Amino acid sequence: MNNGIILIGAGGHAKVIAEVIELSGGTVQQMVDADRSITEVIGYPVTQEIPGGYPIIIAIGNNHLRKSVAEESKAELGTAIHPSANISKRSLIDKGSVVMAGVSINSGTTIGKHCIINTNASVDHDCLIGDFVHISPNAALAGNVMIGEGSHIGIGSSVIQGIHIGKWVTIGAGAVIIEDIPDHAVVVGVPGKIIKYNKP
Repeated sequence: MNNGIILIGAGGHAKVIAEVIELSGGTVQQMVDADRSITEVIGYPVTQEIPGGYPIIIAIGNNHLRKSVAEESKAELGTAIHPSANISKRSLIDKGSVVMAGVSINSGTTIGKHCIINTNASVDHDCLIGDFVHISPNAALAGNVMIGEGSHIGIGSSVIQGIHIGKWVTIGAGAVIIEDIPDHAVVVGVPGKIIKYNKP
């Protein structure tokens, strides 16, 4: 854990990440947000300029916006991992990603850059999670699941073993995924069914 982190974003997601950093023994230097009406969040100053010299975490829940900000930034990236998370020493979590309270990540799993593994999510062995993915609270991935860039796995959803989920997919809350899902699909229900496609 770095001793100083800059959070890009000053909403609810940033509050959670700030507390993860605090609990891990790190320090939030400040938050940065385009909204000039926000000057302070949970005791941290909010400015519009990113100061140099500190790693950043993009504390924006929207996957598209998080990628857009990441593409514009040249800053060093930090990570934030809640001390209650149960993470295999044989897993890999790339830079810019955040892991919330109660998460389990098992052996052989790789988490990409700028991912959100949210509260009490479970990611089993040998999963491959692409960049900018959000695994929502209480979502469960069985072993050998692959998830493409930018996909959002909804709260309380379940994915059986060996499933491949494409890029920029949206899995609805509580869905059960038993078949591979193509890029840009929106999936809901039990079992999960594609109801539409988002524009690339």
